[in-house]
Amino acid sequence: MRPRILQTDDRAGFGWANPDGSPTTLRALVATDDEPDRLVATHLAALDDALIDAAQRYGELLGGGRRPDPAERESLSTLYRVFDRLVHDVVLAARELGIEPDVRTGQIVGTSTLVSVRAREPLGLLGPAPLDDELDRPGPGVVGGFGEMCRADPARPWAGGRWIVRTEDGRRLPLTLSTLLFDSSGVNKDAARREHREALRSVVDAAADPAADPLTVACAVDWLLYDFLMAHREHPDSAAVVLGAGGAADAALVVDAAVTSVTVRAGVDPGLLAPAPASR
Repeated sequence: MRPRILQTDDRAGFGWANPDGSPTTLRALVATDDEPDRLVATHLAALDDALIDAAQRYGELLGGGRRPDPAERESLSTLYRVFDRLVHDVVLAARELGIEPDVRTGQIVGTSTLVSVRAREPLGLLGPAPLDDELDRPGPGVVGGFGEMCRADPARPWAGGRWIVRTEDGRRLPLTLSTLLFDSSGVNKDAARREHREALRSVVDAAADPAADPLTVACAVDWLLYDFLMAHREHPDSAAVVLGAGGAADAALVVDAAVTSVTVRAGVDPGLLAPAPASR
């Protein structure tokens, strides 16, 4: 008998079971299985299917079409925890096997992250984006100025940063990578993507610094990763992430940032990575 995936029609995501039916994790399985690479591939395929199912079940809530009622809040809480655990499990299992993330892995992990963020938003679990309390409010109409990646605090790289518009009259307005790439003129798009990658990588690399505040890191990496993923969707109405020109390098960055987010948040929410009850 082989390990198997357990899932039910009334529960988001899936779990793993040993041959005797007892619940386990992918990381535990790959340590002893004679075909561990196959298990990682199976996990990713099941995660991809689970994302499609989640979009069908919760698309209106994840897209912000309406606010959740109390029962739906509980469903969204379960949803983000399930996907966070599944991402954490497959990324660490692959690392232990020396499997480098390819584009498909980056896209699946990236889409999972978008679902997690969108599930946490109506629950009030995201925290502020970097510089939220320091920026000016934009008014109606077209804004003229220059986009720049602004770091929250260069002395604290784990604090992250975000795109802003610096206007000719000195205001600093919030900006997103999507707006910069697709709704702005005179933008060097390759340079913008490169700066964004560098900012995200700096947060990921600094996250383990003993001086880093976990909540600050979580907000910083979540915002930069979310902004990057929103600019790399299949189309504006989709949560499916498509990594094009950046290829495997972008996949590695997305995977590293996603698992950093889960790991840091688990430090302040110990139940996040607790084993889920087995599906039957």
